[in-house]
Amino acid sequence: MNVCEIFRSIQGESYLMGLPCTFVRVAGCNLRCSWCDTKYAWEASAGTEMSVEEVLSKVYELGADLVEITGGEPLLDADAVPLMRTLCDNGSRVLLETNGTQDVSDVDSRVTIVMDVKAPSSGHERSTRWENLEKLQDSDEIKVVIADRADYDWAKKTLADKKVLGAHRVTFSPVYGRLDYRAVAEWILADNIPVKLGIQLHKLLWGPDARGV
Repeated sequence: MNVCEIFRSIQGESYLMGLPCTFVRVAGCNLRCSWCDTKYAWEASAGTEMSVEEVLSKVYELGADLVEITGGEPLLDADAVPLMRTLCDNGSRVLLETNGTQDVSDVDSRVTIVMDVKAPSSGHERSTRWENLEKLQDSDEIKVVIADRADYDWAKKTLADKKVLGAHRVTFSPVYGRLDYRAVAEWILADNIPVKLGIQLHKLLWGPDARGV
């Protein structure tokens, strides 16, 4: 498995925001989003080869009650699926953060999937594998990173057209330092849409450039 970093921090973005969590960041991504905050994990060369057993050992050393597999794009790594399955078998609560371009069919049903939908500002608005929607469960989540009002309007319309709003957990996450949280909150309230405002708690705690927290 090609691992960029493994660390213990606070879950900052999902519906489990605020809980202690161990993160496994897989190196390598097939997208190059304009506002990406983990560009250091884009290239496969950013990682170190580890066996699944070595990854598990480090995770259990740090704490395996809640574990997030992230990237990069973790589903590009063939070992991500068996890693998540083993964690679930051993009693961990597991989150998968995926960019929405990869098939989630093989992901263990016990894993909570957080699937991105890329808005226009990302540069990859046509990348989403929409057929994944049929495979998501009630416990899963859809996240849209938004950089401006145009992204917000696009996300609102697109997710409504796809019958996602009200049918799945949805988070709109403003790009940190670029879009005011209060403005997005006011848009959500004015439109009365069933989405959660994501605030990236870890960046508020440690700053936007910190790694390993």
